[in-house]
Amino acid sequence: MSTSEMNDAQVAGLAAAICATAEAMGQEMNPGTAAMMAEDLSAYPVPVVRAALKACRCEVKGKLAMADILSRVQSKDGRPGKDEAWSIALTAGDESETVVMTAEIQQAMKAAAPILKLGDKVGARMAFMSAYERLVVAARAEALPAAWSVSLGFDPSRRVAAIESAVRMQLITQQAGTQYLADLRIAPITADGQAIAGLITGSTATPSPHLREKLAEVRSILEAAKARQDRERLKKAQADRVDTYLRKRKARAAITAVQRKGGY
Repeated sequence: MSTSEMNDAQVAGLAAAICATAEAMGQEMNPGTAAMMAEDLSAYPVPVVRAALKACRCEVKGKLAMADILSRVQSKDGRPGKDEAWSIALTAGDESETVVMTAEIQQAMKAAAPILKLGDKVGARMAFMSAYERLVVAARAEALPAAWSVSLGFDPSRRVAAIESAVRMQLITQQAGTQYLADLRIAPITADGQAIAGLITGSTATPSPHLREKLAEVRSILEAAKARQDRERLKKAQADRVDTYLRKRKARAAITAVQRKGGY
């Protein structure tokens, strides 16, 4: 049951509004039909349904149909369109970014991820959109509200900006945003941590003497492993050359033997 589901008085009021909308559009509607439509729409917030009825009066030509109302109600559930959803999904692929997304985007990403990993961005986009549209249709059929969640990235400054933006856009509550920000109040990265990260990013930071010693050991191990691999590659190359030479000599000997036997 949706938390926005209407009570009996609201359903009755909505049925009257449906009748009035149909009449305004030049259509007579049986009160029983209006009551049934109101019951079907009772899982949605009253203001959203009334706004949809107003939109129908202004936009729909011909008779009022349940599909006209429902499509306008569902379009206001806060779920992004498929193109915007794909953009959000791509942003979420950057692990430094903090992204706020719906449950449907998260699930559709699972369908697209293996294809995107192969480098087929067009195929991944098609798979994502197909899955996303199917998931949205299913959620809307059950009148489920959009459920937004925060996927935290590595960049602390982007975390704060994304969470504050989500609160302003009312994608997450003020309380949830405050809690996320409170959880992000962690100790800053140490100089050694920055130095280790610099090995990956290319940035420079001065490590402590102890860390310098450990890094030197790591470099020594890596250099020894590389030297060993180089020796093994050289041995294999030499063995391949010897094998090739022996096979050629054997082939020449075979040809000579045939020529002698034939009296050439």
